[in-house]
Amino acid sequence: MTETGTAPGLFVSIARLARFTRVMYKPHYLVYAIIWVLALEGMAAAVAPPESPWRPSGATVVRIVVVAIALLYLRMLDEQKDLDYDRVHNPDRPLVTGAVSAAELRWAMGVLGAVSIALSLALSVRSALTIAAVLGYGLALWAMERGSERMRTGILLNLAITYPIQLLVIAYVLLSAIDTGDIEPSGRATAVALVSTGVFLSFEVVRKTAREDRPGELLYSQPLGPAGSAVVALLLAIGAVTAYLLLLRPALAAPVPLEWIPVALLVIPVGATWRFLRGRDIEHPVLPAVAFTLLCYLSFIALALWSG
Repeated sequence: MTETGTAPGLFVSIARLARFTRVMYKPHYLVYAIIWVLALEGMAAAVAPPESPWRPSGATVVRIVVVAIALLYLRMLDEQKDLDYDRVHNPDRPLVTGAVSAAELRWAMGVLGAVSIALSLALSVRSALTIAAVLGYGLALWAMERGSERMRTGILLNLAITYPIQLLVIAYVLLSAIDTGDIEPSGRATAVALVSTGVFLSFEVVRKTAREDRPGELLYSQPLGPAGSAVVALLLAIGAVTAYLLLLRPALAAPVPLEWIPVALLVIPVGATWRFLRGRDIEHPVLPAVAFTLLCYLSFIALALWSG
């Protein structure tokens, strides 16, 4: 292909990818990346000795950008991984409709991967290696799902195998922050990861819980039952707050009223669960789970800032 033929094609692909990003990478992904990184780094710094003020740094901004890029990379990967499922259940998705091609998504993933690794390398070698592990694990998951019918159709097995990618992102944030001196090494960093896991998994289970059976759709309420799935989501939220109370709160130096905000926030999942169990909703309410997730992370950021 000549150079004059390549340039217009490149611009068309970039425009198609931009539309894909606008449709499939909603603003809440970016908001989540910002709040998540700040909460992880802030809490890890606040509970690690020696006690010292934590404030976001330039390296923190780089980590936020890298995590946001990684989430977009994984969104593009999921679009290809779930193509057969989306043809049936989400026929308006860009890859299904032809608004973007698989080749264009793979090209964009290569660029995004290279940029995220380069930015992380500017922080530390370990940062670059860890974010490369995140991207590589995503590709490995794609290969595993293509080769295993059980993994594609068993939602609990799928969760057990796919969730470690979240742990790798958490490891990236914490290890990178240690390397750049934003936090001190501490065993309580593991507790921060545990709290984050409970918060995220509670939301994950809620968004795939419904009272009615939907053949072909993957819902946690299928193997667990509607009530069982709702209770599991609530227990995960309670577990996250309990881990915070037992492992993180004793090390904080924040004002007492502020320390109890994560506990008070439990009223949100408790109320949503009660409403669902009483049969008032066909689907488990998702907005309360979103509110609980975001407010928990915002409270952790506030605690970190106050502790400093």
